[in-house]
Amino acid sequence: MGMFRSLHVHNYRLWFIGALISNIGTWMQRTAQDWLVYDILTDQNAAAMGVVMALQLGPQLFIAPLAGLIADSVDRRRLLIATQSVMAALGLGLGLLVVFGLAELWHVYAFALALGVVSAIDAPARQAFASELVRDEFLPNAVALNSASFNGARMIGPAVAGLLTAAVGPGWVFLINAVTFGAMISVLGVLRRSELRILERSAPGRGRIRAGFSYVRGRPDLMMVMFAVFVVGTFGLNFAVYIAAMARTEFNTGAGIFGTLSSIMAVGSVTGALLSARRERPRLRFVFGAAGAFGAVCILAALAPSVWLFGLALVPVGLFALTLMTSANAYVQTTTAQEMRGRVMALYFAIFLGGTPIGAPIVGWVTNAYGPRWGLAVAAASGLVAAVAGLAWIWRSHHVTLRLERSAPRRLRLTLAATARDVSQRNS
Repeated sequence: MGMFRSLHVHNYRLWFIGALISNIGTWMQRTAQDWLVYDILTDQNAAAMGVVMALQLGPQLFIAPLAGLIADSVDRRRLLIATQSVMAALGLGLGLLVVFGLAELWHVYAFALALGVVSAIDAPARQAFASELVRDEFLPNAVALNSASFNGARMIGPAVAGLLTAAVGPGWVFLINAVTFGAMISVLGVLRRSELRILERSAPGRGRIRAGFSYVRGRPDLMMVMFAVFVVGTFGLNFAVYIAAMARTEFNTGAGIFGTLSSIMAVGSVTGALLSARRERPRLRFVFGAAGAFGAVCILAALAPSVWLFGLALVPVGLFALTLMTSANAYVQTTTAQEMRGRVMALYFAIFLGGTPIGAPIVGWVTNAYGPRWGLAVAAASGLVAAVAGLAWIWRSHHVTLRLERSAPRRLRLTLAATARDVSQRNS
């Protein structure tokens, strides 16, 4: 059934549509919020944007173990209805403050923190819920299509938000986002419950959170994937800071160009997600190879002499970033035991998003002190470090050796000989 095979499943098809609408609203709010902080509530302060990102993503570090346990223990559909409803209310509240001219920077900080807490509970349940919608053999495809939905929305949302922010202000964008949550809530209400897969739940008792940590600690392949995701997620994926600073400070453009640049990058992101959807199973080499390629193209983006060449460079930036994240997400989900999936995905997102409280302020400071091009250099370094560490681990754990083989007269062929020692043998 090819690239879109999961869409043949009725429940997943509804989920995909609802998620696409909701994701468009989410990207609209993110873009409007970034511009509100960077150009309206502050005097182009990239560090303030870093603080907002840290508050919004920081709760992942502290709530992740509990959130994962909740995702493994309760009805995920009902949990998602609750979290999506609360996030809609938060968007509505911030939107009203901005529309009536009452918003101050600390309000944005407070709403970002509240949204971060709810999102930390929502994320592992939403990721693990995919395994209730499709069979295991469709799961890598479903994960990739989820990423395509999220990043397809990134093409539409920022561009629309940039135009609306310039025309009527960011407050109305927040109110529109609150309405789009209704699509996801409605879909969750009309799913065919008889067709949802009944998966093994975590048994009640003590030590369940500790069991999740022990499971990951006993899987060196998962540890390396999470290391790569942590490094790149912490220092490399602060796109709001990079793009806003390059658009406004380096190229002296406005909100419309900022939104357009975010949408241009999403073209590459969607391409990366769709290419991942074609693969039957995720492999470690895609994770670490994409990390190295991400670092290389970030260098090109940092050196771009004009805003449109910068935009062009953002296409492969988005492509390799999404290839890395989609491959890592699918690898972790498909190689984790079902009864552990919620807890492991919670740890994955804690590592992926929870590093932002460390990385975003640092990147914001570097951008303020040395300019946005050096901020992008930090992103490039993160990808290269993740790639070198991951490939070195594969080399060591697989006993990789080089040898020359004579394959034909006057021809020598360089080959790799490897003997795997762990669970990642078939997926590297």
